[in-house]
Amino acid sequence: MTPPPPPFGFSRSRDDLRFDPALDDEPLADARAALAQGRWTAARSLLAETGDDWDRRGHRLVVLGEGGASATWAREWQLAEPGSSDAAALLAAATVFRVVAGKEKPERAREACLAAAALTPADPTPWLCLLILARHTGSDDEQIRAFDQVRGRHRSHHHGHHLMTACLAERPQAAADGGAFHEVYEFVDWAAGEAPAGSPLAVLPVVAHAELYRVQATAGTLPADPAASGHWDGWRARQALKRGFDWWLEFDGDEHDHPRLHLDLNFLVHAQFLHGRTAEAAALFNRIGGHATRIPWAYPDRDPKKAFRAAREAVLGPGSP
Repeated sequence: MTPPPPPFGFSRSRDDLRFDPALDDEPLADARAALAQGRWTAARSLLAETGDDWDRRGHRLVVLGEGGASATWAREWQLAEPGSSDAAALLAAATVFRVVAGKEKPERAREACLAAAALTPADPTPWLCLLILARHTGSDDEQIRAFDQVRGRHRSHHHGHHLMTACLAERPQAAADGGAFHEVYEFVDWAAGEAPAGSPLAVLPVVAHAELYRVQATAGTLPADPAASGHWDGWRARQALKRGFDWWLEFDGDEHDHPRLHLDLNFLVHAQFLHGRTAEAAALFNRIGGHATRIPWAYPDRDPKKAFRAAREAVLGPGSP
């Protein structure tokens, strides 16, 4: 007997699920692989082609900078081309991630970021790197200053707004009502409202809700099982989901070429699933395909692959990949 086709036209391939920070940027994945082998010319070509698409440039430099040997090869690139602003930006990103890994002093990363910023004053990416650094080692004021520099260069900078949302969610809880009026919500409502029409920053309220859950569940004030937390049942979740899904319905299509789109879709489907909106979740799972992201599926301390697969199977039916 021939088995029935998978629901919603979903592929049954067992090899489709990836947790790659490069997302669907295949040239970036190729350049990262080349850089890991010391062939920095591929990164040079990629960044030259990226130009002043600031969201894409930031995404690509962050992914390239996360490689364990990236700082070494960025220095080699600088020796060959001392005036290269792209080499300086890569070194800045790589040095920041060495600090995050406990292999470098924060001051070295700060110097590298400021040196890169001096070479390309219009580029928000060195300041994005400083924001990543400030989230891990800096004060609240340092986070705000770095974010202001990012936003001053690109008002709808995607990664910058996501990082600031996480930073604010991690600040001490002032409200006694489960966080419904936490300052992070004020920030994302303002940022989403200020963003241009069609901007994926419309999903920021969903991101804030997930980030605040992570912080509260880690602290033990909410259950570690997000489905049992009730966090996605209230008015705040409903409001955020409506805003995010309305953006998706209105602007889905060829114009959706944002380099970090799949991260937004993962936040959105994660929330739709936990809120019990199966039809919306099915459409989003179908659109995501294998481009899963660690966050928010890992929140607060779960295996993201198992969490993603379990949610997708619950929505698309038994036997879905």
